[in-house]
Amino acid sequence: MNEHVDKLLDIHLFQTLAFFSVAVLALVVFLSLFEWVTRYSTWEEIKNGNVSVAMAVGGKILGICNIFRFAILSSDGDSIYAAFLWAGFGFVLLLIAYFIYEFLTPVFRIDDEIARDNRAVGLISMMISVALSYVIGASIP
Repeated sequence: MNEHVDKLLDIHLFQTLAFFSVAVLALVVFLSLFEWVTRYSTWEEIKNGNVSVAMAVGGKILGICNIFRFAILSSDGDSIYAAFLWAGFGFVLLLIAYFIYEFLTPVFRIDDEIARDNRAVGLISMMISVALSYVIGASIP
């Protein structure tokens, strides 16, 4: 089975479709995990016009996709499996960063402030996700 997949991945069109499909699937899974650890309903808040939640989620989307970008580039297209594993590891680091951010702000709860549409907190949350995705991505071998 792997031989057939590997032969298909030698064709750039299939390689692009494979990486795209895996990245979209992983993005859905990773966003679902973020939804599970936050205290608010992400998509309900966005539907209600909460810009802070939209910024925080946008940062997470960009962060996750940026980590995938680095994982794909580091694999040189050779292994979709290795790229997926590194991207998954990068996501775990991004999730840990989310908890550290929450822990390092004992004056208020990040999730509560974002749910209240505190745009300053939403913007910082977005920037942390994006900035750390570059650090995580750059460290992928």
